[in-house]
Amino acid sequence: MTDRKTIIRSVGAYLPAQVMTNDDLSKIVDTTDEWIQQRTGIKQRHIAAEGENTSDLAAAAARKAMENAGITIADIDLIIVATTTPDMTFPATAAVVQQKLGMHHGAAFDIQAVCSGFVYAVATADSYLKNGLGKRALVIGAETASRLLDWTDRTTCVLFGDGAGAAVMELAKPGEERGVLATALRSDGFHWNKLYVDGGVSSTRTIGHVRMEGKEVFKHAVGMITDVVYKVLDDTGHTIEDLDWFVPHQANKRIIDGAGVKLGLPPEKVVVTVDKHANTSAASVPLALNTAVADGRIKRGDLVMIEAMGGGFTWGASLIRW
Repeated sequence: MTDRKTIIRSVGAYLPAQVMTNDDLSKIVDTTDEWIQQRTGIKQRHIAAEGENTSDLAAAAARKAMENAGITIADIDLIIVATTTPDMTFPATAAVVQQKLGMHHGAAFDIQAVCSGFVYAVATADSYLKNGLGKRALVIGAETASRLLDWTDRTTCVLFGDGAGAAVMELAKPGEERGVLATALRSDGFHWNKLYVDGGVSSTRTIGHVRMEGKEVFKHAVGMITDVVYKVLDDTGHTIEDLDWFVPHQANKRIIDGAGVKLGLPPEKVVVTVDKHANTSAASVPLALNTAVADGRIKRGDLVMIEAMGGGFTWGASLIRW
């Protein structure tokens, strides 16, 4: 089965109705729209409503992806949810999504790789399907990151938002050349304390808040991004010039721009949604993919690079023939 490829048949997304602008934030923390935009490129973010859980966002995005694929939940064998903000300690949020979608068969589990979660989930589903364990998977990145924020800390609370993105992945037809061509995944736990949440079941028995050494994260981000991008290009014999679209993790416009310059990518090939969504962690890449597919930029046959870097540190990239 390993000579087969897995394609992304469709994508879908969901964003909570409430929009919080930078001006809204300036009313609760010492900041300004100008300060946030200059440092991050963020103009607004979506915030989940009271009682709206990560599984609700994930299920809504999954329904849209299935609708766009023209399939039903009966056609799905596997659900993977990449999230750092699960509904509960257990069961897995994917199991709750499975219930909300009315699915009694197959398997469902979560992946926790923070902002790199969706890339890790794509790699996992790719391997799962190519090795004959199923024919079709729902791969979802979903976060209610706003619930991890210290709303008195202007260095972190301005950065994050809530949302979900989903993809339907399935085995390509024999001989079909499109699909996931290569993936590179990395982690280095020696950097864990540069970006983390200061709470947890085993350590503090609390949820905790996001803590970050912003300069340290920025210093490592561009190098880590380019590392995995070049690795998947080398593995497939492609070059930067071959790429039609670069879809990076949407954490900070300065990081995205820095990676683009280092890679030699023209800005018009880079998909940017951080201004509208902020950093939605594991949801960031599928939300950006959905935006570029929906507006017609990403088309059948395009060569698309997705990448992400997050707490851990974790980072990864995947090259996909759309």
